[in-house]
Formats: sequence, C-alpha cells, structure tokens
Amino acid sequence: MYKYNDFDEKFVRERVAQFRGQVERRIDGSLTEDEFKPLRLMNGLYLQLHAYMLRVAVPYGTLNSKQMDMLAHLAETYDKGYGHFTTRQNIQYNWPALKDVPDMLSDLADVEMHAIQTSGNTIRNVTADHFAGAAADEVADPRPVAELLRQWSTDHPEFQFLPRKFKLAVTGAAADRAVIKAHDIGIRILERNGVRGYEVLVGGGLGRTPMIGKVLHDFLPEADLLPFVEATVSVWNRLGRRDNKYKARIKITVHEHGIDEIRRLVDERFAEIRPTFNGVDQEILRTIEAQFAAPEFKTASTDGFETARLANPAFRSWTDTNLTAHRADGYAIVSISIKKHGDTPGDATADQMRVMADLARKYGHDELRISHEQNVILPHVHKSDLLDIYQILRVAGLATANIGLVSDIIACPGMDYCALATARSIPIAQQIATRFDELKLEHDIGELKIKISGCINACGHHHVGHIGILGLDRAGVENYQITLGGDHTETAAIGERAGPGFSADDIVPAIERLVLGYMDLRSSADETFIEAYRRLGAAPFKGILYPKEAADAA
Repeated sequence: MYKYNDFDEKFVRERVAQFRGQVERRIDGSLTEDEFKPLRLMNGLYLQLHAYMLRVAVPYGTLNSKQMDMLAHLAETYDKGYGHFTTRQNIQYNWPALKDVPDMLSDLADVEMHAIQTSGNTIRNVTADHFAGAAADEVADPRPVAELLRQWSTDHPEFQFLPRKFKLAVTGAAADRAVIKAHDIGIRILERNGVRGYEVLVGGGLGRTPMIGKVLHDFLPEADLLPFVEATVSVWNRLGRRDNKYKARIKITVHEHGIDEIRRLVDERFAEIRPTFNGVDQEILRTIEAQFAAPEFKTASTDGFETARLANPAFRSWTDTNLTAHRADGYAIVSISIKKHGDTPGDATADQMRVMADLARKYGHDELRISHEQNVILPHVHKSDLLDIYQILRVAGLATANIGLVSDIIACPGMDYCALATARSIPIAQQIATRFDELKLEHDIGELKIKISGCINACGHHHVGHIGILGLDRAGVENYQITLGGDHTETAAIGERAGPGFSADDIVPAIERLVLGYMDLRSSADETFIEAYRRLGAAPFKGILYPKEAADAA
C-alpha cells in the first residue's frame, strides 16, 4: 500500500497545525460559527444534529493493521467507543468534542491518515473496488490510479471551490464493485489486444435527481488519464450551476448540455492542457504502482479447510456467503460483516476494530479494506487459516453469515444523527434484519440488496437497491417510500418507485410481504430478486405491496 513521502508528511502536519489554530480561535470566540464553517469542512468536520462529526478518509478503502488500531484508539479516547464505516469507504466519529479534534487529526497523521477533503465542494475521497489487488476477475489493481487521482486532487488550486462536491470511483474488473456508474466520474481499467486503457463515465449520481453515468470516452490511453480527468472537471467547474445547489452537480450539467456537447468541450479543453503534462504524472504512477506489489503468497494444504467445512455447518454457512474467489491458488477474500442482526449497519466498536487489525497482522498480509457496502474486508487469506479466523470473529460478534443477503443492508445515519435527515434509517434496518433472522429465511431468499436512506440526498444508495427505502417527512410523520429494481453493478439501473409510502409501523411488514411474495414468483431457487423483477416487470411486485389496490383494479 501507499507510504507517505517527506512531502506528504509535511503537508498533513502543516494542515493539522493550521486547523489547531483555527479551532482555538473558534473556542475563544475570535471566529464565529459562520466564519469557522468553511474551515472545518476543509478538514472533514461537520456539525450534525446533536454534535460535531469527524469524517476520516480511508483512501480507496485501504488500511493496514496499525491504521485500524489507530481508528480504535480514536473511538475509545475521543468518542463513545465506536466508529461508523460509510459508503465512501470512510469512517465517521459522531461525538467528538471540538477541542479534541486537532489531537485526533494529529494522531491520524502518526499513521499516515487525515480528514482532508472528506467534505465541502471539493473532490472527495476517491473510492475503488474493495477487492482490488485480490479479485480473480481483475484486469489490474485500480488503487494506484486512485492514489494518483488522490494526490492530484488534494488542494488542487482550481478545484477547491467547485459548484458542489465531486466524487470519483475506479475499478479494474468487469464486475463493478465500486458503483462507478453512480459517480460524477467513474473509471474502469480495460485491456484491448494487450493494450491497457480506461473507459471514462461522467454524470452519474444519486440524490434528488438520480442518474446513471454516460460514456465520455470508451478507451482512453493510459498516459491521457490525468489531463482528461482534469479537463472534465475544469469544464464542469466553468459550466456548473452555482445559482442553485440542487442543480449544481455534473449530472445536471451533462443533462442540460447533452453528452455530445460535454464531450466536445472536454476534448477541446483536453487539447489545451495535454501539452502541459510532460510525463511526470506517468512517472509518479509507476512509482505508486511499485508500492502496491502483491504480497508474498504462501503455499500450504487446504485439506483442513475442506474438512472443517464438512464438519461444521455454521462455518460452512459463513464460507458460502462471506468468501469470494481470490486470484492466488489456495487463497480467499474474506468479507467481515458489520451487519450483525439488530446492530447498526456499519458500526464497529474499538474492540472489534482491534480484532480485525490483529487478524490482518496474523493472517492477512497486514491488509484491510472498507467496502462501500459498510463491511470490512481481509483481501488476502489462505484457506488453511479460515477456521481460526472464523472462530475469532465469532467471539467478537463479527461472524454473521449474511454478505449479500437481506440483512446486509446499507443504511445512512438518518435522523438519529444527521441534521439533513427527514426520517430514521437505522431502526428500520435493524428491524428488517431482526425480522428475517427470526424467519430463518435469509439463505433461502438468496442475494438481495436492500438500501435505506433517511432523506432525498440518498446517502444510503436507495436508488440502486434491489429494494430501496427512502424515509421522508409527511406532515411531521415518518413515511417510507419503496423503490424496486435498482442495481449498483455493471448493469446499473435506478429503481422505480412502487407507489404510496408506508408508515414506520407498516414498512417492515411491507418488506416482509414483498420478499415472501418474490419467493413465490421466482422461477427457481436460483433466480435472484433482481432477475425475477426484470423477467416479470413491476406489476406483480406492486400487487404484493398493495393488495387492496390490486384487488380493486381486478
């Protein structure tokens, strides 16, 4: 993984010292809250519903054990003993005291971490496939490209006051595990006839106007990536709507001008700035790539793993759901579920963080990943170690066998924490997970992505859930709308609103009715919810959700 050089170290330390002075002036009253707001946002500090919230960057979701230990230290020293992993592969602390935030940032700097550009109208944390460098279907590890983009975008003088926030994601596989089609810019590494290049998408995004990104370039040469991305952001920075923040994102710019015009403008700007890139960016990329060399994979027998699977049904269930194929023989990718039934999705205690750090040190080549689905990944684990890992996870409450199943729910903090939220998300996610655990049907149901947002900003990605839930305020009462047929993968789609919303008391029974109805509709146990929805269309699913209306129509 990437290691800070002298410039990185000096830059981050100077930012910490600068912010410490700004916090001191806010506390003594020299700065008003309005004056302090843009300064704190530049350093990842929000003012939420009840307290300040610090969002820490986990660039492209990659951590080592020392960094995870530090996250645990922050949780128990400055917060309430836990942290919340987010859909941008970051971690949030919901209860820090303002006076402690500079110390938190200083502690982070000790392990090459920071909170820069995790908020504000800048280029946010660059995300990537959480199986990067390990997945069997990968063309190339996308993290060196993500790191190049991170270095380029950090404090870029032209892009510190953009029309709105800007999000990039990178994947190196045909299977999209980074939701690139729902990003302002999505990048996929391709290989054609032995030559590597990039597919570049633009104008994706969720929120109040969800859109799927459009192809801006279908095969961009490797050496052109950085100037092409800079040209794209530059065009939007000039055209983007600053008169209306709801129309400021690049997706609206693409929609208003059309992809052909945007492509023309980007190509024109690219032609202007390409000569200013003299190859230094490619030299930097090669240096970065060397830091992402694969670990030295071990060779050992996997007989014990197969024997344990046959002998232990609980272990076998966990291996069936929480393991993914690895590119190295004898290895597996382990997804650690942070979605124990009834718990808050994405929350991990300091003790749990330390357990995961220890596992990475002992069994995982000292690598961890955070997924956009709010889980933690051990990307490189030999199968001979899996039983030991499972037993340790089980004791720590981290061995839930539900990755990709109905209780593996993405949920934003909602009205329990967020000042923007219009409804609660966390209790609904907890109730759904608990209910299907009671029914003991999760594994029979199979793959099903439920995503919940507590407001129209869609931080819970509800638009791209197979079943999406959006919490709204209707005359002071929480109301939950359901969308159907969303998809966050390479076949991305925006879900269709099913009909009228449900009350907080009725939403869980409605989801139960919908899922049980799907099981009756599917052609076989192997047909997933999204496959059945695409085969049958929305009508039968709406009929299940609204039986009275369906009966009246008949």
